[in-house]
Amino acid sequence: MKAAFPLRVKAVMIDLDGTLLDTIPDLAVAANLMLEALGRAPLDADLIRTFVGKGVPNLVKRTLAGDIDGEVDSALLERALPLYERCYDSVNGRHTTIYPGVIEGLERLRERHFKLACVTNKSARFTQPLLAHMKLSEYFSEVVAGDTLRQKKPDPAPLIYACAQFGIAPSDMLMIGDSVNDAQAARAAGCPVFCVPYGYNEGRDVRELDVDAIVASIVEATGLIQKV
Repeated sequence: MKAAFPLRVKAVMIDLDGTLLDTIPDLAVAANLMLEALGRAPLDADLIRTFVGKGVPNLVKRTLAGDIDGEVDSALLERALPLYERCYDSVNGRHTTIYPGVIEGLERLRERHFKLACVTNKSARFTQPLLAHMKLSEYFSEVVAGDTLRQKKPDPAPLIYACAQFGIAPSDMLMIGDSVNDAQAARAAGCPVFCVPYGYNEGRDVRELDVDAIVASIVEATGLIQKV
């Protein structure tokens, strides 16, 4: 059943890549630096965009295969993963931009005393420096990274963990994301979910997803919720 508006919630958790920040420029540069080091031809950034969404190992595997469903030799993947991480370390935040409406939305949520968490599949090694570099750390009292738990989205565990950190029921915690990973994780956790249409949904249209609302921006999302 879809939510009634305004949605009454106690807290909000927000995805990072493709929702708060456009990180594709950095991810694509790092992926192509990795390919160059491996003696391979670069890929177009628009193709790499479709590879983002299920963590670094999947991004690296898809980049090596040149296809979202491609498979690669395990030895090559094992060699490429640390290489990619070094490349991404060198560019993390350099070309990243904040999406329109994000700062205004976060300010509005903070003014209305919503507890805020960032829940991402990006590892803490990259997440924390990136949030700090983009001056977003101050908004989030909780950050659940891709390696905080053994499970990543679309598994519901990171969302349930964030709810537990705030001491609230999943039904009282809104998830805002950009992809099938966010939608499936939220539904499995029992959280309401909004999606933005501008992110990295592995080449799919978010309007096909089972969500409670499609919002043009984080600031637009604030107009559809009410603090309990």
